[in-house]
Amino acid sequence: MEHGVLRRAILALGFLGAVAAMTALVFAYGERQALEQVAQRGEADLALAADRLTGQLQRYQEMAVLMAPHPVLEAGSRAERDALLLSASDKTAALNLIYVDAQGRVRARANAGGPGQLVDAPWVERAMQGALGSGNGLYGDEGRRAYFYAAPRFGADGRVAGALIVVVDLDNLESEWRGSRPAVLFTDAGGQVFVSNRSELLFWVRPKNEPGLRPAEGAAPEFGASLRGGFEIWQMEWGPYIPARALHLVRDLPVIGMRAEALVDTGPARRIAGLQAAVFAALWLAFGALLFLAMERRRALTQANRQLEARVVARTAELSQTNEALRREVREREEAEAALRQAQAELVQAGKLSALGQMSAGISHELNQPLMAIRQFADNGTVFLKRGKPEMAAENLGRISGLATRAARIIRNLRAFARNESEPMGRVDLSQVIDSAIELTEARLARDGVEMDWRRPDHAVLAYGGEVRLTQVFVNLINNAADAMAGQVRARKIAIGIEEGTRLSVTVRDTGPGIEDPEKVFEPFYTTKEVGGDEGMGLGLSISYGLVQSFGGNIRGSNTGEGALFTVELERWREEEAAA
Repeated sequence: MEHGVLRRAILALGFLGAVAAMTALVFAYGERQALEQVAQRGEADLALAADRLTGQLQRYQEMAVLMAPHPVLEAGSRAERDALLLSASDKTAALNLIYVDAQGRVRARANAGGPGQLVDAPWVERAMQGALGSGNGLYGDEGRRAYFYAAPRFGADGRVAGALIVVVDLDNLESEWRGSRPAVLFTDAGGQVFVSNRSELLFWVRPKNEPGLRPAEGAAPEFGASLRGGFEIWQMEWGPYIPARALHLVRDLPVIGMRAEALVDTGPARRIAGLQAAVFAALWLAFGALLFLAMERRRALTQANRQLEARVVARTAELSQTNEALRREVREREEAEAALRQAQAELVQAGKLSALGQMSAGISHELNQPLMAIRQFADNGTVFLKRGKPEMAAENLGRISGLATRAARIIRNLRAFARNESEPMGRVDLSQVIDSAIELTEARLARDGVEMDWRRPDHAVLAYGGEVRLTQVFVNLINNAADAMAGQVRARKIAIGIEEGTRLSVTVRDTGPGIEDPEKVFEPFYTTKEVGGDEGMGLGLSISYGLVQSFGGNIRGSNTGEGALFTVELERWREEEAAA
């Protein structure tokens, strides 16, 4: 026993170790896949930010090149030159525009301040050499971050006569995209962060030959760098708006002499990888649990089987007899279930035949009356023909035809009502169905002195159902109402009406004593009639309930204070649903 427990424990620990190792591999693979997607989005965002900055600076470059040869800068007065540059500065939001001659003297400027420090700047020297100069630096006494463009102006002799310097306010450019995602920074040739949408990183510098950044002054915050799947991952604590773990992306921008860098949060990638690993581990642990339970169950079954085999050997004869008895019981139960299904299938037909039995006397009278009349009119027609009165004989023949049609209609309704065959459900004229039900019960109602109030609509009312089965429902309801009013002294009346709404509702009211227990009225074999009588077994309403339910409708019974009220709700017939 101890050996078996130790063996199972070793297997369980080995399985858990294997699951842990595979989960780590799944996490690493999922993180690498997710980082590739994060990198693609980050590259797109970084390219967009770089294009936005270079595009904004491009406008000032073009302005410097286009305004440098302006004739006012050479031939105009100082006031005209200053006015020209001030107008251009106001229109473009440039921090300043300064025009210097070949000796570095300021000949015009849009705003006061800061020209002396620009004369010896490398971009001005490049402009004095006849090329477009550009660069970044601090401007003015306040040390504002600026980007400079210096465009040469050539004189009539083809030599450089001066340079137009455009000072771009980087704070103004940053205001349009500060705080956007991801964190983007632009470092100059010295590794200093000069432009960024995270102001807390401005003027941070990159240590020589080391990754990361650190403030120009003060202690460096916590930082670490690693490679995961070919991607550079930075771990840092640089502030609430900088991700603690980010993918570091780089894009060189030689056109402005800077390098664009992005810090893309890797949290979503790790969450996706963690979720994948968790699902993988959960599935394998669940599989392992099931496997362990199966093994334990198999071991328990093996032990139980050994015990059972020992008992089976001693009780083989007894069990054989018991098995034979069980087989007989199964066969008997299957036969009973088959008989029950047959009985259920014939229950609806039995309800029809029961209703026909109750109406048999009236139906016989309905058929006998036109047959006797046909015989009488036939004898009269023979006499009229012998007397030479063909018009009178033709009249009798017409009456015979009408009576024959009436008898045929009664027989057709009886045959349709009594047939035991499944009919497809479809479009049914509810008014015609109620007409047939009334015609089938007309003789019985006349015999019992029951007045029928049937308010037939003047148009077809189309419902979804089976015509024969629906006729049986209303025959059962009419017969049930007539049975309830049998023997009472006051007026016996049945009222049938149709209400057209979202669903079709047919109401059957009577002036009988009402329903004794509305909640049980649709239960099989529930009846208030005398036990052993010939009025029925309490199946009519139960059959009607099942038939209406098969049409997707509903039937309910209630009391009105003057008698019982049965409401049959049916679905409307819709042509578009039938076509579908």
